[in-house]
Amino acid sequence: MKRFLLICLSGLILASFTLLGGINDVVSALKAGNSAQIAKYFDNTVEITLPEKSNSYSKSQAELILRDFFTNNPVKSFTLIHQGDNAGSQYCIGTLLTKTATYRTTIYMKQKGDKQLLQEIRFENK
Repeated sequence: MKRFLLICLSGLILASFTLLGGINDVVSALKAGNSAQIAKYFDNTVEITLPEKSNSYSKSQAELILRDFFTNNPVKSFTLIHQGDNAGSQYCIGTLLTKTATYRTTIYMKQKGDKQLLQEIRFENK
């Protein structure tokens, strides 16, 4: 019985790391200003909010929009303020410091099948 409980607990711990892996990978890519790495987690359509525009984009369009944003706003650092989950969804809020401005950044990901997929990313002037 103890062995069974230990195996179940180990499985739950590994599953929680797998679920957090997606959002943690996106945060790491955000810190590096790496749009291609972030795009690996895009859903079929992604909502991107920038100070000057907001829209839903296809995966390929969203990567171009994000790449352009990082080109015009080279990333200096990203500080995670809050991270959480709600019914299979993951989100985090942080401060993105670039060479041109500081942005309050929100990332929202949703569990689809066995993967966490990025649904929305917001960059709001601070």
